[in-house]
Amino acid sequence: MSDPAFDAKSAAFLRWFTAWPGATFHPDIRIEDLRGRGAGRGIVATADIPEDTTLFRIPRAAVLSTRTSDLPRRLPHLFEASTAGLEDASDNEADDDPHMRLPGGGGSDANGRGGAAAAGAPDNWVALILVAIYEFLQGDGSRWKPYLDVLPARFETPMWWDGREVAELQASPVVGRIGRDEADGMFRAGVLPVVQAHADVFYPAGAARLAEDELLALAHRMGSTIMAYAFDLESEDEDEDGGDGEDGDGWVVDREGSTVMGLVPMADILNADAEFNAHVNHGEDCLTVTALRPIPAGAEILNYYGPLGNGELLRRYGYVTSHHARYDVAEISWELVLSVLRDALQLDDRVWGKALNELDLEEIEDAFVIERDSGEPNSRGELDAAATFKELPTDLIEQIHSLLKAIRHVSPDTIPDKAKRDEITLSTIHRALELKLAQYTTSQAYDYDLVSGDKVSGRQKMAAVVRWGEKALLQEAVDFAYGKVEKTRSSIRRDDEPGAKRQKTR
Repeated sequence: MSDPAFDAKSAAFLRWFTAWPGATFHPDIRIEDLRGRGAGRGIVATADIPEDTTLFRIPRAAVLSTRTSDLPRRLPHLFEASTAGLEDASDNEADDDPHMRLPGGGGSDANGRGGAAAAGAPDNWVALILVAIYEFLQGDGSRWKPYLDVLPARFETPMWWDGREVAELQASPVVGRIGRDEADGMFRAGVLPVVQAHADVFYPAGAARLAEDELLALAHRMGSTIMAYAFDLESEDEDEDGGDGEDGDGWVVDREGSTVMGLVPMADILNADAEFNAHVNHGEDCLTVTALRPIPAGAEILNYYGPLGNGELLRRYGYVTSHHARYDVAEISWELVLSVLRDALQLDDRVWGKALNELDLEEIEDAFVIERDSGEPNSRGELDAAATFKELPTDLIEQIHSLLKAIRHVSPDTIPDKAKRDEITLSTIHRALELKLAQYTTSQAYDYDLVSGDKVSGRQKMAAVVRWGEKALLQEAVDFAYGKVEKTRSSIRRDDEPGAKRQKTR
């Protein structure tokens, strides 16, 4: 059923967008209401579209960033090149993961989408949140008002879930990376004080001031908007050699130090999947969205957010898809591996403690990623081959080997030879994977029933998709590890046969 208010906002946004000098919007595409399938707004082809068709162009002037908003000019001391005024307010522990400046995110995607400052000071994240808050508070006085009107006010990312909803994710690593409390702390330290200290700038004359809890809610809203919708853009000041290059498959690659983060009208109306049909190209004066292959009438125009599993897709963007299941990941902790290994070896406290003390703690990884060999989409946005589980984490194997070497140094008789070491390593990983799988409280069959049917919907169904995908992956890993254990044990048995020993001595 049509929603006149929703459609009116879309129409106003399209008029605003096409009024920008240099903006284009192909006559054979349109913005549609896709909320019936949980996709918000999207862009759909209204006629067959040939490959390489330019779907729309976005002038850089229309991008909302610290370069285009009036806020940096009104508060220049906060937006100098060093941005020293914001530096202390940022989460400096997150330099290697810009989304951790707003807990609950990750790096940017293949098109630069994803709300992460690819390079630069951690306060760039805070700066764009401040810009977004400023423009929102300007109301009709903001040049971006029709654009802000079509951005969501409600999000499906776990940052916004209640405790019962988060519990549906069970043992997923996503649970440990939501970070609502950390986000509150960052906003209270680095965003709210700036707005409150410069209320005469942030609020138009005569406008009511937000209470602290209202301002905090707005900071969360704009932070989530940036996490889900912002792009990393090549700096306009870069010359040809300093800007974005392309990798062998033709995808844009941001070079360190050459990007600025911004909210990109129309590009962020595109939904995305692991199989897709459009690509955002970053040009000097504009961003151009191009069809990668023929798009039939009625098909949705889809972008690409990168090789993300459904857990990460949910964490950053608030949705899941069947195509992204191939990129699902799971984690097992070193603590779990240690408990399995100690139980298997039955070492006393003295030997175990001395062996652990021989390890270099700075070299110890706390968790290990379990994933498939999934491949990348081809240049047309298509997935050519199935994703398969082919390898146990090499860093986990090496870390177990290091510990076994330390144990053998402390107690030489515990691990007599390399073959025994390999068997212990593989059987330890196999058992740890089984125990990790058991941490999920529902069965795979139960979850599959939820995923494939209509018994649940919304957040509950997305959580079921995430945990079922992770459990399916863990089961593949369990089966793979079991095969490796059996193969190793079979090899040991053959070597222990008298004939095999005599053959070795010839």
